[in-house]
Amino acid sequence: MSEAADSYLASAYGRLLTLLADSTDVDAFLDQVVRVATEVITPAVACGLTMRRDGGVFTVASSDDLAARADEIQYGADEGPCLAALRGGQVVEVVDLREDERWRRYREHALRLGVVGSLSLPMTVGGETVGALNLYAARPAAFTDTARRHAVAFANQGAAALAVILRQADQALLHQQLTDAMASRSVIDQALGVLMGQQRCTATEAFALLRQASQHRNRKLRDVAAEIITQVTGESPQPAPGFVVPRPHS
Repeated sequence: MSEAADSYLASAYGRLLTLLADSTDVDAFLDQVVRVATEVITPAVACGLTMRRDGGVFTVASSDDLAARADEIQYGADEGPCLAALRGGQVVEVVDLREDERWRRYREHALRLGVVGSLSLPMTVGGETVGALNLYAARPAAFTDTARRHAVAFANQGAAALAVILRQADQALLHQQLTDAMASRSVIDQALGVLMGQQRCTATEAFALLRQASQHRNRKLRDVAAEIITQVTGESPQPAPGFVVPRPHS
């Protein structure tokens, strides 16, 4: 590849970093990874991204139908270059699938799709191979030494960016969970105030009454508290004024 290709690869890294800055949407990021990969790593005609999820392997993003179908063939046969890369944590190249004897159940169907060569690159996050970037080509010996180096570099950069966006997604989930927990606490506190006024009891006694009602009705404590507030005020409970949960730092 030329200096222009090197420059384009650097530009691709910038596009991934821009996406990181703009969104914590993991699916959008993965979709961008496969699309940029086919633009940067020539002569790939299609790209799919296989990842471990819920104990299995799935194509979480693909540049087109060819990549999606080529990946699915491997899952059905339980063999193929992308699974080998994912399981072994090593780059797996198919120079000419017509002569490659490694995965016979996969080969026949992939050739019918028009896949002749491929390059599968593991994506490692935190020392664990969590996915494989699969580049498919329509001719043999498609990937030169330079193309392979660019592909490995792109996969490594993509994995590093993926680690960041997964951490951001975890933080977003943590923030939402914290927000929900504090909102529940606010509703419960309001209900306790109502019970204390009605029953002329302490906060501890009011909480015992609330918990007893929750267990007796087999409903969540927050739901019982919300019902009490609604019955008294005629409106659904609202978070306390000034209720703000600070976002965790990156």
